[in-house]
Amino acid sequence: MTNKELYTEWSKSQTSLPIFMQPWWLDAVCAGREWDVILIKGEKEDEVLAALAYMLCHKWWMRWIDMPQETQIGGLWLDENREFEAERLTTICQEASTQLASKKLHYYYQQFPVGSPCPEQFSALGFKTKERITYRLNDISDLDKTIDGFSKNKKRQLQKALSLHMETEMTAEEFFHFHLQCMQKQKKHLSYSREFLLVLEQKLRKHHQSQIISICNADHTPYAAALLVWDKCRMYYLIPCYDPEYKESGASALLVLDSIKLAREKGVTFDFEGSMISGVAKHYKQFGPAAASYYSVEKYYKWWFRFAMFISWLRNRKYR
Repeated sequence: MTNKELYTEWSKSQTSLPIFMQPWWLDAVCAGREWDVILIKGEKEDEVLAALAYMLCHKWWMRWIDMPQETQIGGLWLDENREFEAERLTTICQEASTQLASKKLHYYYQQFPVGSPCPEQFSALGFKTKERITYRLNDISDLDKTIDGFSKNKKRQLQKALSLHMETEMTAEEFFHFHLQCMQKQKKHLSYSREFLLVLEQKLRKHHQSQIISICNADHTPYAAALLVWDKCRMYYLIPCYDPEYKESGASALLVLDSIKLAREKGVTFDFEGSMISGVAKHYKQFGPAAASYYSVEKYYKWWFRFAMFISWLRNRKYR
């Protein structure tokens, strides 16, 4: 049995494993690229103590591990059905680091789950860690109480949106073109391709773990839309988009509210899915969420890799 096959079987026992670390999710977001798993095993051959699933990137002669598109969380996941003492945890992280080094990488980067004890261990092993913030609504059982936590500004925006309503008929193809149109109006570029979205949405639909919602006027013209995904613990506000022409309509606030309502129906918490951009973070914080820290873990195995990728970025920017 390969590492990927064993990881696929083992992941079924991990009820709180984030959607971003599920094998089928990695199949979708790494389509056309290689992904594999480092396993830390126990005394038995098929006994898995921890796993580090990763996407391996190649360019020229370089090899590195990076986060796939639209994927917030990765890194080392400890078996949730066990308790690890500090010494055992250190040994597991050391073994993961050793296996990473054996891959002959030039660079490594992943973002670990909220609450993971592993980044601290990796820091002691010479990796660079950096705190990141996402915002979560951890208790949405009482919708009225949740709305009470919104800022006055968001409540005013919701009043403006009284003539708007949510629809769930938008297809992935339509969502892509709507998002593309929104970005073009702002003179910005999409971070993903049409093919990427269609493959991802097909996988999500197969597993019944996604919904595209749109906020529309009486003529069914979309003002805002979002691709929502969820696992057994929380719903993620994965890809939201807003038409700048209708900025003052309150559609963006209604989009969040209706997303929260859907999460409440599913019986999960709501995660704004990363908020490191100051303007975006300011928008999210007005809905009364709690800040949750998670950490990126990074290592340059070759000092010149940073320079080589900077040159590559400059070339791509020039011809974009």
